[in-house]
Amino acid sequence: MAREYPLERVRNFGIIAHIDAGKTTTTERILFYTGMSHKIGEVHEGETVTDWMEQERERGITITAAAVFCTWTKTDVSDKDKSQRYSFNIIDTPGHIDFTAEVKRSMRVLDGAIVVFDGVAGVEPQSETNWRYAEEGGVPRICFINKLDRTGASFERSFESILKRLTPNAVRLQIPWGEEDAHQGVIDLLTRQAYTFEGERGERVVAHPVPADLKEEVEQRRAELVEKIVELDDALTERYLNGEDIPVEDLKRTLRQGVITNRIFPVLCGSALKNKGVQLLLDAVVDYLPSPLDVPPVRGVNPKTGEEEERPASDDAPFAALAFKVQADPFVGSLTFFRVYSGTVKSGSYVLNTRTGQKERISRVVRLMADKRIEVDETYAGEIAAAVGLKDTKTSDTLCDETHPIVLEPITFPEPVVSLKIEPKTKADQEKLSIALRRLMDEDPTFRVSSDEETGETIISGMGELHLEIIVDRLRREFNVEVNVGAPQVSYRETITAEAEAEGKYIKQTGGRGQYGHVKIRIKPLQPLSPEEIAKLPKNVKREEHFEFINNIKGGVIPQEFIPAVEKGIREAMDRGVVAGYKMVDVSVDLFDGSFHEVDSSEVAFKIAASMAFQEAAKQAKPILLEPVMRVEVTVPEQFMGDVTGLLSSKRGQIQGMEPRGMVQVIRARVPLAELFGFTTELRSLTEGRGNWAMEFDRFEPVPPNVAAEIAKRAEGAA
Repeated sequence: MAREYPLERVRNFGIIAHIDAGKTTTTERILFYTGMSHKIGEVHEGETVTDWMEQERERGITITAAAVFCTWTKTDVSDKDKSQRYSFNIIDTPGHIDFTAEVKRSMRVLDGAIVVFDGVAGVEPQSETNWRYAEEGGVPRICFINKLDRTGASFERSFESILKRLTPNAVRLQIPWGEEDAHQGVIDLLTRQAYTFEGERGERVVAHPVPADLKEEVEQRRAELVEKIVELDDALTERYLNGEDIPVEDLKRTLRQGVITNRIFPVLCGSALKNKGVQLLLDAVVDYLPSPLDVPPVRGVNPKTGEEEERPASDDAPFAALAFKVQADPFVGSLTFFRVYSGTVKSGSYVLNTRTGQKERISRVVRLMADKRIEVDETYAGEIAAAVGLKDTKTSDTLCDETHPIVLEPITFPEPVVSLKIEPKTKADQEKLSIALRRLMDEDPTFRVSSDEETGETIISGMGELHLEIIVDRLRREFNVEVNVGAPQVSYRETITAEAEAEGKYIKQTGGRGQYGHVKIRIKPLQPLSPEEIAKLPKNVKREEHFEFINNIKGGVIPQEFIPAVEKGIREAMDRGVVAGYKMVDVSVDLFDGSFHEVDSSEVAFKIAASMAFQEAAKQAKPILLEPVMRVEVTVPEQFMGDVTGLLSSKRGQIQGMEPRGMVQVIRARVPLAELFGFTTELRSLTEGRGNWAMEFDRFEPVPPNVAAEIAKRAEGAA
């Protein structure tokens, strides 16, 4: 079967935003206008296509990234002209901080993004996090200021918040025609055209001359836009300075290049709920977001040679794809979502998983319409699809042609910050629980399961209270497992603040063959390095984000085959720190000496010796506790400002700033997560139910000594 849409007419993009900015509503309008759904589902009615999980529909929030395929013909082209039809792969991502992994994994496989903002609130905390993820991934973006029909909406205020808090390189591509109750449509600054959206569902886009009362503003804003665009191209700058009126086609072409290279970010506007502006947003996706041909070829490492290789976006190149999500499916078992970077793959074919080194059979390939499946025989370069039947493929695995192996850069995920103890209610639940937890861990890389060695209890960890609440709910609904749940606990970390040296000697004689392991290590705090600096490290240094292992053994005083056991022993010791039993991070370990016994030495002996040495060294290296600190944004009426800032300060919060936003005040602060359990209830009672808040993870910071002593005491008591 031949490719239906050439690569230049493919767009892979995500829709990202803070919770409640209107992402899912925007996606529903996109599906309606592209003809993929014949009815517009509303979030508040629980009928949306992309929010298909029961929990999503009940809560009115997006929990899991949904992948959707649809096609679009620009509004100024006849729909019958198939040569102008574009293929869209869209991922609608969650906005809640607890599901941030869904955004992170989506960013890795997308070529572009629409960032949606609430026209009343402007930039909110999760908008900043999502923007940062897109920056890290080099993902081109266009902005959509939504909800301009709402009371208190202000395009200009929201635009200013983008300039101030996200990027100075944002430009107005449109301005609204009226706001709040008077919001009629949008005005395109490049073409000097006003647009309204008529018909029951706003399906007819009607062009009008610019209203007389807005002509002056349109000319002023257009001049600013043109100036920003011509700055991107020297030849265009020269023509502009010579007084030439630059044609719209030239401006669009230059703007497209600027967007693709992340030098400029166009801002559009409208109201998805009131069906205004969405079709022009889709036109902008075609005009400005990149096709797979516009982004650099994906890079990876050949596992056989260790050399870096590229894979161009071409059907003729060797097959290479990245699995970015695994999802349990009640009908087909497991669905593995993947992005094809190069080559093609057919249903029934075998591919190599370079993590496991094993071949896997792709029994079926499906294109996705949220929770519906459309089977296809073949998937091409630049497309997003899902495979049925993969047994051992996990998130971040590379799937490729076995004759041309490659390992693509894996997706990195944030560490969990909240934990819960759970126990099955019955013996029957006990048996089902471990299977269910393993399935959920395969799906969600930020969900972890561990067991308390002393008590044997199961501990689940995730990104927040809501994240774990949803997991427990899914255990009950999808896996029929009932569990008792403990109170949420903060996932602290431990680190060291000084250098130390220690040795570990494990000698055991038991009649027959004994055990002998002996190591000397030096530990020191680990300073962050850039990827370039890490690449230049010597071969004996193994560097990860929070751990470095240096093998400085000379002259075979410890045989090479025991070195991995030493590293393993140190890692295991780091999992249970020395202050309060929490995982240790940011430690560099230098193995510089030791000894072995010809007969009695074994991997087990060296693992135990290394673990002993690390525990001893860590105690001497001035260990401290670290706690997750969150960026918090509280929105309250002005009369409650004093009370709320007092409440935040009482929670060890540091006020970062305050600013008016329409009729309310916004307080920004950094507060330790441990102090925020139950904050919603306190805020409601303090503000007569009129205060709102949102938080996002900022960083780990040292715990004050008095609080750390209390935590250590609690940990001792629990043990």
